[in-house]
Amino acid sequence: MATLHKMSTNVLSVDTLSRSQSTEASLPYHEPAVEQILIQVSLLFLLHIANWALDRLVYCGLVGQILVGVAWGTPGIKLLSVESEDTFVQLGYLGLILLVFEGGLSTSLPAVRANILRSSSVAATGIAAPIVLSFLLKPMTGASYLECFAAGAALCSTSLGTTFTVLRACGLNTTRVGVVLTSAAMLDDVVGLVMVQVIANLGAASEGSFDAVTIVRPVLVSIAFAVVSFVVCRFVVQPLRSVIKRAGWAQPGTRVGDVLHLKQTKLVLLTVLLVGMVTGSSYAGTSNLFAAYIAGAILSWWDSFAPTATAAADSRPSTPTVPAAVSASVSASASAPAPAPATPPQTPTPHYTSTSIFEQYYHPALYWILTPYFFASIGFSIPVTQMFSGPIVWKGLVYSVLMGLAKLVCGVWLLRLPSVGGWFTTIKYKVKAKLKTMAIDKGKTVETSKRPNEEKEATATAAGIIDTDVTDTGSPSPASASPPPEADATNTDDDDEGGTPHAAPAGKEPFSLYPAAILGLAMVPRGEIGFLISAVASSTGVFKPSGESTSPLSDVFLIVTWAIVLCTVVGPLSVGLLVRRVKRLSAGQDNISRNPLGVWGVQ
Repeated sequence: MATLHKMSTNVLSVDTLSRSQSTEASLPYHEPAVEQILIQVSLLFLLHIANWALDRLVYCGLVGQILVGVAWGTPGIKLLSVESEDTFVQLGYLGLILLVFEGGLSTSLPAVRANILRSSSVAATGIAAPIVLSFLLKPMTGASYLECFAAGAALCSTSLGTTFTVLRACGLNTTRVGVVLTSAAMLDDVVGLVMVQVIANLGAASEGSFDAVTIVRPVLVSIAFAVVSFVVCRFVVQPLRSVIKRAGWAQPGTRVGDVLHLKQTKLVLLTVLLVGMVTGSSYAGTSNLFAAYIAGAILSWWDSFAPTATAAADSRPSTPTVPAAVSASVSASASAPAPAPATPPQTPTPHYTSTSIFEQYYHPALYWILTPYFFASIGFSIPVTQMFSGPIVWKGLVYSVLMGLAKLVCGVWLLRLPSVGGWFTTIKYKVKAKLKTMAIDKGKTVETSKRPNEEKEATATAAGIIDTDVTDTGSPSPASASPPPEADATNTDDDDEGGTPHAAPAGKEPFSLYPAAILGLAMVPRGEIGFLISAVASSTGVFKPSGESTSPLSDVFLIVTWAIVLCTVVGPLSVGLLVRRVKRLSAGQDNISRNPLGVWGVQ
C-alpha cells in the first residue's frame, strides 16, 4: 500500500535518498541470478495466460492478472523481491497513463458534448451514493464521521484502467454507452484524486495544521486545466492552423510540409504533448491521469480535421481521357510509338493519425508488458493475510455489497422511464390518428347521403361491370387506390414508432435493462485510486487502529480494502458475463430496435 502512495505522490523512497547521498560513482553491474530470471519470466507468462483464459470466457482477463499479482507478490508466497515489486509498480503506473491516454484518443468529442449532461449525472451519482452509504460504518464498526467520509472518498472513484480495459475487451469503447461510461469514470477519477489531497489535509487537521487552500486548489486546478485546454485549442490552435494552411508553406510537397508529415515527426509531437501535459498537471496539483486523457482528446480533435481517404483519392491527378477514335487509330498502327504520359503519376502523401502511431509504437509494449504489470501491482497491495480475521470478513462483505449497489444506481440514468412529456406526446399521436379516421368516415357518410336512392342502385349495378373490366385490363381499382381507414390508422402508428425515430418517443432509447446494467456494473471497479486514498488515510492517521485489535492496521482500513478488492474483481466479471449474453442475443440483428442495447450500442 505504501508503494502506491509513494509512487503517486512523487515522494522519494528511503533507499533512493540514501543512494543519492552515497559516494558511489556508478551502479556496479551484477548478473541476475537465474532464479530471479525464472520468477520474473513465470510472472509475465502467467499474467498473459490468465488474461487470455478469462478474456475468452467472460471478457475480464484483468481479474486473473490481479490474482496472479496477489500470489506472486508480498501478500502471497513472496517470490518477488521488494525492489522488483517497486519497479513493477512504476512500470504499471506508466501503463495506466498510457491506458488513459488511449482512452482519450478513442474519444469522440461530438459524442461527449452530446452526452455531457448524462455523463455528469452518472458521475455525480457515483460520487454521492458511496459517501452517503459509507456513514453506515458508524453503527457497524463504531467509526468516526471522519473515518466514514474517508471510506466513502476511497470508494467514490472508478478505476480508469479497469474501465478502459473492460470496454476494449468487450468492444464497447466506441459505442454511445462507452462514451458515457468513459466520461463519467474520468470525472469520478478527478474527484477521487482530489480526495487524496482532501484526506491528507483532514489527517493533518486532526493534528492542528489545517489549510483550506490545499483542499480547494486541486479542484480549481482541474477545472482550469480543462477550460484552458479547450480555449487554447478552439481560439488559438484552430485559427493558427487555418492561417498556416492558407499560407501553403507547410503543405505536402514543400520541405517543411514533408518533415511535418513524417511518421517520426508526429511520434515526437505526440510524446512531447503527453509528457508535457502530465508533467505540468503534476506540478500544478491536479491529476496526471486527467491530463493524459485531455492530451489524448486533443489529438483526437486534431485528427478530426485530417482529410479522409475519399478526399485523398479525389486529390490524386486524374489520367487524361483519350477519345475512342484516337485510341482506335493508335491501336491500328502497330509501328506508331506509344504516347508518353504528360506528367508522371504522383503518389498521395500518406496521412498518419495519432491513433495509428499509438497502435504502431506504444500499443505493443502497453499490451504485452505495462498493462499486465499494472494489474499485478494492484494485487501486490492487497493485505490478504490480515483481511481474514474475526468480524472483519462479514463486515467487509456487507460493506462491499453496499458499495456495489452505490455504483449500480448510476445505471438509472440510462433507463427509459415514463415521463409526462412522453405521455402527452403519445396521446397526441393517438388523438391525431383518431381524428383522421373520423374525418374519413364522416366524408364518406356525407357523400353517400347526397346520392339519391336511384343512383345508389345504378352504381351498385355498374360496380360489377367495372370490377370485371378492371380485372381484365389490370388497372387499379378505385377501392385499392386509397387504403381503408383502419389500415391508414395503423400505418400512422408504425411511422411514429419506426419511420421517424427522432419524432417518436419509443425510438429514442430501448426498453431493455442491459445498457443500464452494463453502465452500473462497469462503474463498480475501484482499483488503484481506491487503494491510494485508503493508504493515504491510513498513513495520515485518519484510519486509526482500535485499542482491542492486535493488527497494526485499522479495522475500517481492512473493511475498505475488502470492498475495493471485491468490487474490482466482481465488477469486470459481471460486465463480461452480461456482454457475452448481449452478444449472443444480438447475433445477426442489424436492426437497432431489435438490438438489446438499442441506440446505446451504436458505434
